[in-house]
Amino acid sequence: MAFLPTTKKEVDKLGWDYIDIIIISGDAYVDHPSFGHAVIARTLEKEGYRVAIIPQPNWRDDLRDFKKLGAPRLFFGVSSGVMDSMVNHYTALKRIRSDDAYTPNGEAGYRPDYATTVYSNILKEIYPQTPIIIGGIEASMRRNVHYDYWSETLKPSILIESKADILVYGMGEKIIVEIAKLLNEGIKISDINNINQIAYITKDIPVENKWETIELPSYDDCLTSKQKQAKSIFQIETTSNKIIGVKL
Repeated sequence: MAFLPTTKKEVDKLGWDYIDIIIISGDAYVDHPSFGHAVIARTLEKEGYRVAIIPQPNWRDDLRDFKKLGAPRLFFGVSSGVMDSMVNHYTALKRIRSDDAYTPNGEAGYRPDYATTVYSNILKEIYPQTPIIIGGIEASMRRNVHYDYWSETLKPSILIESKADILVYGMGEKIIVEIAKLLNEGIKISDINNINQIAYITKDIPVENKWETIELPSYDDCLTSKQKQAKSIFQIETTSNKIIGVKL
């Protein structure tokens, strides 16, 4: 099985005049099921989409890595990789790690701190009209208000800082296919709001909402009250660990 394209030359060799989906990952491209970007990319490919991968793009230069394939027809998928980028970079004592197991030759320094947010912000700046969907462990673990050990601050949902359109959490193979299908049918990214395992920013609950609504303390509330932050964590953990969600 041929590798998925990662360069313009490889895309041209396939004879593609467009790309449906571009996956950006903080890991090197390893076509193996232990790497989330490979699983998601191959799953989408099986559904008939043209998928390319940009592994470990350089965020320090003129951002040519983010521009080399242009904008995809449907969306960018963004992940920090198989680890939270801060865990990847630092030990529990906050010392910088000297290597990175998910980079060629184990070299460190090929992904930024808070990689999902950095990648997503760059893409929003370059391609403001193209939907961005974030996923992976960094996005999943940071989808709600959370304490960030590395900065010793309380942070809002990663959706706020990353400016992404949708966050897919957990095992997202089925969900990403569902989102791709809706976008391919011409549904706007802002109208995709009533499917499983997604998070997004909105002021309104969908009219056809099929799930129980649980209101968590806001970020501002958590900043001013440790009790409310504790309540938020309790609600999140209790709900997340249910075998089956509560339907209306």
